[in-house]
Amino acid sequence: MRALTLIEARVLATLMEKARTVPDSYPLSLNALLLGCNQKTSRDPVMDLSEPQAQAALETLKAQSLVFEAASSRVPRFEHNFQRGFGVNEPQAVLLGLLMLRGPQTPGELRTSSERWYKFADIASVEDTLAELKARGEDSGATMVLQLPRAAGMREQRWAHTLCGETLQPAQRSSGDGAMDMDPETEPISLGQAERLQQRIAALESQVLQLQGQLAALHKELGLSQA
Repeated sequence: MRALTLIEARVLATLMEKARTVPDSYPLSLNALLLGCNQKTSRDPVMDLSEPQAQAALETLKAQSLVFEAASSRVPRFEHNFQRGFGVNEPQAVLLGLLMLRGPQTPGELRTSSERWYKFADIASVEDTLAELKARGEDSGATMVLQLPRAAGMREQRWAHTLCGETLQPAQRSSGDGAMDMDPETEPISLGQAERLQQRIAALESQVLQLQGQLAALHKELGLSQA
């Protein structure tokens, strides 16, 4: 199965979320799906999809049998087929759905985020499920999750899904309403590269602060103005 686009992942994960959190409203109409995709909370990145974008994603997902149009409804409604499509069980599907919706997270964050989706007994259960997904990818050559290098100041390592490929999405810029727009001319960078860049930036910021302190002390010692 080919890698998902960012929009396809958002549409698919939103259907997965609503099936578990608001079952009385599921399957979703296109309007309800669009509202879920564009939520400003519990989404990383925040998006501002248009109806044609969501409809196009639904069509490609339907072609891969990852989404079906519900029968016996005057208004078209859509439901996901994620677990059968990817051959995963419920706990595995929950973690992948959360990673698609909310970005990289630690096992502790995933357990908290999953409360309305699925009840993991403890953090160890989350870690075991992530390990299963990782081992399964190593055996089949179809990676689904990736453990990221530990970020500076964090005790736990974060995990990310790789259903959109093993790279971060292209660099994003903020639009006027705070949503994130994709820059098609920007080359994607790997997750490892992003982590190293963040660590490098933190180190440089620390060095700048040290230099500023040394410069202030030197000005004071020489009786010079810092203007």
